[in-house]
Amino acid sequence: MQTPARPPLAGFGAVLEAASPEKRLEDLPVAELRELVRDHHLLLLRGFSPFADAHELAAYCTLWGEISMWPFGAVLELTEHENPGDHIFDHRHVPLHWDGMYRPQVPEFQLFHCVSAPGEDQGGGTVFSQTSAVLRDADAGTRALWERARGTYRRKMEFYESTAVSPVVTAHPVTGEPVIRYNEPVAADDEFINHPDLEFDGVPEARLEEFHRTLSSALRAPGYAYTHKWRTGDLVVADNYTLLHGREAFTSRAPRHLRRVHVLGDPPLENPALRAGGRPPGS
Repeated sequence: MQTPARPPLAGFGAVLEAASPEKRLEDLPVAELRELVRDHHLLLLRGFSPFADAHELAAYCTLWGEISMWPFGAVLELTEHENPGDHIFDHRHVPLHWDGMYRPQVPEFQLFHCVSAPGEDQGGGTVFSQTSAVLRDADAGTRALWERARGTYRRKMEFYESTAVSPVVTAHPVTGEPVIRYNEPVAADDEFINHPDLEFDGVPEARLEEFHRTLSSALRAPGYAYTHKWRTGDLVVADNYTLLHGREAFTSRAPRHLRRVHVLGDPPLENPALRAGGRPPGS
């Protein structure tokens, strides 16, 4: 397997490009790809023969490990809906967060496949933030403020009604390295569908604004954040134990279509933050 490159303008991540469009992802050694993701936290596989459909993508993802199944199955179709009931199906921005925070198990890997990319000037990039590096380079006083904070997150949607509680600075479940688990708040007047209910304690009320401002600024700073501009056919694999991710707004009705699959760790990580719910309302 070729030596990976690094995404342009990113302080983390790796890129493998196919030598020709006939090259199949299935022919790459998944054990080596898995270690690349764990080492570099983000892996872009570009220019390979595309998956025919969602079933073929799901079959490939089983090579990575056990798939985290949802009520809709293995594959989430991320497209703009006509009348979205939630922000993930809208065209507006999505704040930084980690996946599985409201579910019984937290996936180790997120696999995103771009079925159709938006136009170059239509937005819709996926933002990733390398939280262990943010903590490593933070000054002692600012990091101490972040370490005091604990987030309580409540969210209700079609697929779950849950409460999650987590320290903002916590330990990677495998390596023990400090990482950040945080869902950025959204302004009350933001045109944002289905606001989660967020509370933060451990930080004096007078310093809450400073806490959110310094943390969001650090998470989105150059070298720690990377916005992936999608090309049709891209497969991006993300380390969900270390990274946070979100989405840029995009032009409504742009042809942005991603498919996402969650793959569990070995052994699967039982969600340490989940306090209630995790399953569809009424189930």
